[in-house]
Amino acid sequence: MFQFKNSAKDLDASVEYLEFLRGVKISIPMLLGIIPFALVLGTQAAQKGFSAIEVPLLTGLNFAGGSEFAIIEVWTQPPQLMFLLLITFLVNSRHILMGASLAPYIRHLPNRKALPLLFFMCDESWALSITDAHKNNPRNPYAGFSVFFYIGLCFALYVMWVVFTTLGVGIGAFLGDVSKFGFDMAFPAVFLVLLRGMWKGFKPALPWLISLIAAALAYLYLPKGWYVLVGSVTGIIAAILFVGDEK
Repeated sequence: MFQFKNSAKDLDASVEYLEFLRGVKISIPMLLGIIPFALVLGTQAAQKGFSAIEVPLLTGLNFAGGSEFAIIEVWTQPPQLMFLLLITFLVNSRHILMGASLAPYIRHLPNRKALPLLFFMCDESWALSITDAHKNNPRNPYAGFSVFFYIGLCFALYVMWVVFTTLGVGIGAFLGDVSKFGFDMAFPAVFLVLLRGMWKGFKPALPWLISLIAAALAYLYLPKGWYVLVGSVTGIIAAILFVGDEK
């Protein structure tokens, strides 16, 4: 009996390890897109006066690339803290909905385990893990969700993001603004891939389009940095209106 229990535990650990590795493996194509704009963020932060210690604090404690780019874009000396907090909240507000949609998949876990999973959640790990759950069990995706697959995704994405944003500080000192090499195109490219993978028709994607148009107009006609606020608020309002319309 004792040997049987140990064998079962070993089997479970082996499955969990394989699921973790599967998550890391699946993330590799995504990482190839993340590395360039991680370097861009690091170089832009360095140009705004961030040090090699401050950049990993920014990217590690606020694991959300969109808001980090927005913060760097409007950063001033001295920083306008309330404005930065408002931008961070608006850009990251999508995580409220993402977290709510992920919660049913991890509701069986105690808070001490579930809360760290939510902290390390990002657009890529959220989208890939939920898509994987639907593939594993189309009839009951909640049963098809693999926690260790999700952990593998989060681990690879988090480590790569923090490491390469930090490396961007040093690279920027040698190359200057790396966006001139087209690295900044990786950021919208990754989100287009995610949107394509989660495409459910034109109507659900309308908030994205409305937010894009509003942000583009604000970028052209409003003071620097305001396009972030305008695009975020417009996208949130559009999402609320369309969700309410569907109900």
